[in-house]
Amino acid sequence: MAQQDTDQSVNDEFIVDTEDCEERETAHRERGTSRPITVHGNPVLHRECKDVTEFDEKLAQLIDDMFASQRTAEGVGLAANQIGVDLKVFVYDCMDDEGVRHVGHVCNPVLEDLPADRRILDDSNEGCLSVPTAYASLARPDYAVVRGQDMKGNPVRVQGTGYFARCLQHETDHLYGYLYIDRLSKRDRKDALRQMAEGTPRYPVVAND
Repeated sequence: MAQQDTDQSVNDEFIVDTEDCEERETAHRERGTSRPITVHGNPVLHRECKDVTEFDEKLAQLIDDMFASQRTAEGVGLAANQIGVDLKVFVYDCMDDEGVRHVGHVCNPVLEDLPADRRILDDSNEGCLSVPTAYASLARPDYAVVRGQDMKGNPVRVQGTGYFARCLQHETDHLYGYLYIDRLSKRDRKDALRQMAEGTPRYPVVAND
């Protein structure tokens, strides 16, 4: 299937984000500049981000920078506020549980409600670049659908299963001011913050003053 001008080809109502993954990710990353990651405690991570309203070259450059930053940090998803930008956009380069690679971006994402028969919970471990070196078990649905817009303002829908579904939910949460540790019990959250305090990030971070 030929890639459309939207940077992500569309098939039926879901984007096809599994084609030409290496080429698309490399192109974004090589145009971008890696930025340090903001970490828990930075105010930009703890409030809802602003809607993207201008789909321009500045937004395209931000997305390129996010792909570069994601690669540096060896992450599978990155929200704009994780590099200090107060806008609702995230990028991803993530495998699903079948080993299929997904690469793309979503602006102004909204998680769609799932029917009861699709809400099968998976309590796998979860981590976050903004809570470096910490991991905790967190139950999330193993299927997710996110709708939003691409960098040109065109409507998109993304679906994911397994680990990729977790990624879509995790990154959307970020843009509404939630870290995964906010969904943990008090005990598990305290343990995750202890792991973060005792660990050393493997990538550049913005220190909280």
